[in-house]
Amino acid sequence: MKKVIDILKSFFNLVEIVILLMILANVWVFALTNGRTYTKISKIPPRETALVLGTSPKMKSGISNPYFTTRMDATSLLYHHGKIKKIIVSGEKSKGYDEPSAMKNYLVYQEGVPENIIIQDPNGFKTQMSIRNCKEVYHQNDVIIVSQGFHNLRALFYARNSDMNALGFDAQDVDANQSYYRNQSREFLARVVAVIYYVFNVEQHS
Repeated sequence: MKKVIDILKSFFNLVEIVILLMILANVWVFALTNGRTYTKISKIPPRETALVLGTSPKMKSGISNPYFTTRMDATSLLYHHGKIKKIIVSGEKSKGYDEPSAMKNYLVYQEGVPENIIIQDPNGFKTQMSIRNCKEVYHQNDVIIVSQGFHNLRALFYARNSDMNALGFDAQDVDANQSYYRNQSREFLARVVAVIYYVFNVEQHS
């Protein structure tokens, strides 16, 4: 019986350590990105380029995805207030699915953004890849990353660790509901993964 109790104690001690490390990973991400995100257009300093992180333009029900539309609204706000000169729309492009084209079309036809300043990155399958492509493929270093606030923290973590002069502009978040809390929980875990990738110098290819 004592052996079983010792095993259980060791197990719960391990669980406590894992949870503590996960919390510390998130604290590191918050600390590194502190003061680098903005919610007010009047406060954010200008940068050469906006990097807009992709998401599906439609929800499973077929209606417009509010995460998508608010990101486009935020990007349009940056452009029309003279905060950026170029825009990279980065997302997934696969057979029958094209986030960058959807973002570009929305910006041009719904938001009045000139088509010639928009660059499509069809290989932004993951946040880390979008950041890498921005720096290495499109040679943009001074950027404003556009996404919801919870996502921007991880994106800025990748950018800052790539020596990019990056800021985050937080698109309006979606009303608190089941998807909101699911996204927050998922992002908590994703930040842990981001820290692990950084510590062990692992690059996310898919």
